[in-house]
Amino acid sequence: MYRIGQEEIDAVARTLLSKDFFKINGSGQEVFRFEDEWKQTVGTDYVLTMTSGFGALSSALIGLGVGPGDEVIVPGYTYIASALAVTAVGAIPVIAEIDGTMTLDPKDVERKISPATKVIMPVHIQGFPSNMDALKEIADRHGLKIVEDACQSDGGMYKGSYLGTIGDAGAYSFNYFKVITAGEGGALVTRDRTVYERALIYHDASAVAFFGDQLDGISQPLFGGTEFRISDITGAILREQLKRMPTLLADLRRNRDALAALVCGEGKAVQAPSNDIAGDCGTTLALRFETAEECRAYQAKCAEKGVNLTVPIDTGKHVYTNWTQIMEKRGALHPAMDPFKMKENQGLQMNYTMDMCPATLDYLCRTLYVPINPDWDEAELKNVAAVLNS
Repeated sequence: MYRIGQEEIDAVARTLLSKDFFKINGSGQEVFRFEDEWKQTVGTDYVLTMTSGFGALSSALIGLGVGPGDEVIVPGYTYIASALAVTAVGAIPVIAEIDGTMTLDPKDVERKISPATKVIMPVHIQGFPSNMDALKEIADRHGLKIVEDACQSDGGMYKGSYLGTIGDAGAYSFNYFKVITAGEGGALVTRDRTVYERALIYHDASAVAFFGDQLDGISQPLFGGTEFRISDITGAILREQLKRMPTLLADLRRNRDALAALVCGEGKAVQAPSNDIAGDCGTTLALRFETAEECRAYQAKCAEKGVNLTVPIDTGKHVYTNWTQIMEKRGALHPAMDPFKMKENQGLQMNYTMDMCPATLDYLCRTLYVPINPDWDEAELKNVAAVLNS
């Protein structure tokens, strides 16, 4: 969480005092207002706000008709929720390499495509934009769909388009650790009416038909789903957070660029490449080393002087080797519901091994993350740079 204040407190108070803060209400309609505001901000046709990025990802996959017998290509470096969203709909995650940008490697995606592949899921992790031009070209050539996991990149861009809006559907997260936050929350965006209608039904199957006019104009038949509905309290917080997003991102990017100018260059640290540094959210300055040993030595040197940096190989469930449920093929408690045991999925690409993505593991061991504080002043920036340059 970066910034929060009296505006969010007042929004919550206003919503609570209305005594009418179920999502479907005749008072503030905060969730619906947020959806309209997010739609206008990122430039898409349809928005559904829900409980989490996981909810948005799985709803997007359902909307695209993904299920048993299908494969979804995901990067080996992303939070486990990306892969679990695939198993949640009965499909199989195929784990692919990242490249030097820390995002999905288009060349390995091409290698991993099979007759069962239905979706490519690029993940804009740490706010780093994926190579969407290359991935869209591959998807179009093979007749595949793209679901963007933009959960760590609220407000990020790629060549002038908002991350999450470039593929067939996109998912955002608004939990405590994201660019903007309501503690928890997520959103799905799409320009595809069918995806929207299916996701609408799936994400709130027990209530969507019974409250308000949510089914007006919906042509898709009702089917069983889940419940990712949020309350107007979440919507009220997100409306205030959205107002902060442009300035917050500008400050993050400014401080990222200023720090990079001070610590990267000839004879200094090397900044990892980016698919679009201007569109990168600026939450993180990624430094790249020749060896894992050099990376660890640099990390230790900074820690001795009070600056704690992260080597992404240490980030637990963000690394495929730590995706216990996936690596051990336990996609559900009941075996009949487990996609790894479904007959439709037998023969698909699920021969997971700990060393199946060596390039990913290499990059994760040789990269060091410097977290950016949007509120650093010039003196604080120089102090951090002095430690990094020492």
